[in-house]
Amino acid sequence: MAPENPLRSARLPSPQQAIELLEGEFARAGYEVEDVTIDAASRPPRIVVIADGDEGLDLEALASLSRLASELLDQLDDSVDEAPYLLEVTSRGVDRPLTAERHYRRARGRKVEVTLHDGSQLCGRVGELVGRTLQLVVADRRKAPTIHELSIDDVAKAVVQVEFSPPNPLELELAGVSGKEGEE
Repeated sequence: MAPENPLRSARLPSPQQAIELLEGEFARAGYEVEDVTIDAASRPPRIVVIADGDEGLDLEALASLSRLASELLDQLDDSVDEAPYLLEVTSRGVDRPLTAERHYRRARGRKVEVTLHDGSQLCGRVGELVGRTLQLVVADRRKAPTIHELSIDDVAKAVVQVEFSPPNPLELELAGVSGKEGEE
């Protein structure tokens, strides 16, 4: 009888097992495990851990989390003939949608494109999140920026936009952040 998944190595954890293994130690370090993907078919097999934190992730934090994840994952199999795997610890990236309240809080001051469940779209700067109500600062070339309140339950998709010019100071002020925070 063939195994259930012939490509899966017996030595690689499932994504859920990896999350459970890593989340406690990542939390103690001040970070969260956002997701884990495992590609057992690639050579060498690849484990990708997506992490996030309130202050974001710099290269030093990623290196520290990578060492931590490597130590924890290596403890799963102490056999001498352990198969090598490639481990990548990375941040969410700007192209990943905002899906949780913490994503909106962390994106405060950032420009986002929002698609609502009714198909309408808004582009604005993330302001305060009160409960599940988001304040979105929407700019208009002809008049001053305005604050739109919308429930994040009405959001089908929200993605941070890459900005190449400095943000409008008035938009940042309405979003409740200083100029330096919005430029990060």
